[in-house]
Amino acid sequence: MTIWTELAGVEFTLTRVDAGGLSTRTLVAGTGEPVIMLHGTSGHLEAFVRNIAVLSEHVACHAIDMMGHGYTDGPDHPYRIPGYVRHVLDYLDVMGIDRAHFIGESLGGWVSGRLAADHPDRVRSLTLVAPGGTVANPEVMNRIKTSTRRAVLNDDIELTRQRLRLLMHDPANATEELVEVRHAIYHRPEFVARLDHLLCLQEMENRRPDLLSTEQMARISAPTRIVWGAENPFGDVPEANAMQRAIPGSTLTIYPQCGHWPQHEHAERFNDETLKFLSGVRG
Repeated sequence: MTIWTELAGVEFTLTRVDAGGLSTRTLVAGTGEPVIMLHGTSGHLEAFVRNIAVLSEHVACHAIDMMGHGYTDGPDHPYRIPGYVRHVLDYLDVMGIDRAHFIGESLGGWVSGRLAADHPDRVRSLTLVAPGGTVANPEVMNRIKTSTRRAVLNDDIELTRQRLRLLMHDPANATEELVEVRHAIYHRPEFVARLDHLLCLQEMENRRPDLLSTEQMARISAPTRIVWGAENPFGDVPEANAMQRAIPGSTLTIYPQCGHWPQHEHAERFNDETLKFLSGVRG
């Protein structure tokens, strides 16, 4: 399967909008209640290519490149969580969206959680997919930083392939098309120039102040589900358990034989469970 065949038959727009002064790439498909889909660190909206066709039959999917990621502009300063949240809020405003459901993967889950804690009036529900942002593990932070930096600063596509495979339990899920898409993004001059800004949350002095605290998670009132991969290379299962305990009424599902991209590696199960969850909280 390719990105094009995944989206074949789907009516969608791939365009750019001005969100708070940042030209923002967005893929919009479907009608109904809006669902904002946010990717992880150094990622891009193609992280959700196996989900959009199914979900957009029932809801309006908005998969965006976050601030400074993919083909979205980024400011000339470090990308901290409040800035990501502000960019998403600006996107909601320019698209005329008062409240939305959020599907946030990794960094996208971190941003979604913070947004739900600080702006509960804008969030209908949360699906947090291998979310980051609750711990500062030097080993994991260094793995993200060094693997991304190598792939961006060297033209060898094998380094991008290795970076993408880090996310997967089954390397075959890091398709060659995804590798080529990410390699092209990584080697955009704008992306290279802002790499340090993008990786700033892998530095302790930036990460610790921005972590989702127990108090912040306790303020999340939106219905919340957490999806985790049993072989997640960027976070152990106890981290997921702690998050589930901290967010009132949340549920946790752990996918076996799954890495850091449950929505991609187990798309059929993820799509089915997401639609069931959304059907219970829509309206």
